[in-house]
Amino acid sequence: MSLRISRNSLAGLLLAALLAVLGVACSGSSDESASADCPDDAPTCRTSGPPASPSTGPPTTASPSTATSEATDRPTASPSPTKKPTPTAKPTATAGTGGASGAPAARTNCASPGDCGFPDADTTGPRTTALKPHKAGYWAIRTDGLVIRGQDITGSLDIYANNVTVIDTKITSDNWWGINLRPGFSGLKVLHSEITAVPGKGPDNGGVDYAVSNMGGSSIEVGWCDVSVFGDALSMGQGNLHDNYVHDIEPFINLGGEWQHTNTVISGGGNTGHLIIRHNTLLNPTSLKQGASGSIGLFADTGVVRNVTVDDNWIAGGAYALYGGSTGATGIRVTDNIFSTEYHPASGGYGVVAHWNEGGAGNVWRNNRMSNGRLVTPEPAS
Repeated sequence: MSLRISRNSLAGLLLAALLAVLGVACSGSSDESASADCPDDAPTCRTSGPPASPSTGPPTTASPSTATSEATDRPTASPSPTKKPTPTAKPTATAGTGGASGAPAARTNCASPGDCGFPDADTTGPRTTALKPHKAGYWAIRTDGLVIRGQDITGSLDIYANNVTVIDTKITSDNWWGINLRPGFSGLKVLHSEITAVPGKGPDNGGVDYAVSNMGGSSIEVGWCDVSVFGDALSMGQGNLHDNYVHDIEPFINLGGEWQHTNTVISGGGNTGHLIIRHNTLLNPTSLKQGASGSIGLFADTGVVRNVTVDDNWIAGGAYALYGGSTGATGIRVTDNIFSTEYHPASGGYGVVAHWNEGGAGNVWRNNRMSNGRLVTPEPAS
């Protein structure tokens, strides 16, 4: 009998000790979040906290529309292109108050656009160095659905076809344009490509005019491209221009004997579709004496300017950095952009913006800043 009592007592003592140890391990703090990590029915307790929740900050990838294009237009059947070497991590920019759209517009005091997360030579252009040389000269394309991939083209593309895609390609043009979509055709995409020219070799008295020109009435897409040299680099009334690096515009005296006006993006008005200019680096270093016009030029040359979104871009240079559409312009949304002082103290030689139609229906100017973080307010139109 005494032996049985002794064993039961010993078992009781061991059980009490075990419960005490479990109680200490599971209690810790009286905080509810700590007790939640140790549910009552858990066989053991966690030795570390729960996994971190997903970040609630803005995504580091492109906006949903551009991310879809990236996924759709990447090569699938063929092997993935050799990627460029990953650039060294860039310093994090000073963060400020973002705009209502959630775009990280208040990135300021950066040494370069890339340091602020905007496109540069590291993040644009072909994703492979294994390009096949192709001396195309003037190349008229008449095949619907043609995909031009992985080529180093000396020449220009004149497109009389629908749904043509140019991807992971370099074009060096000596024509009026690098890529031109003719009226009546649609669906052009120019992605992950470099479009440039040889200064002094173009037809306009040695100059070249348009890197990508949309002569049609439908939208085209130009994304993740490295564009340089052309006087009016991206020329169109409707399109989706995103994640591009436009730089080193070359001034020239045109066939009329005047300095060619230069713009990184230009629209002449009269458009029926929507022009989206989002998350680009747009640099126009042309001096005022050599024909600088704008970094973004929305001009009512052929009709009223309407339905343009200018969002989350790094913009620098020109006479004015932005020409806003003038009298009658409607549906012009300029939000969360950075106007850099890298060429002029006021971003453009004469100022940030001209011809902004404050009272136009649907016109919005919000959270646009200088590169030092100062908010920019358009002056009243004269």
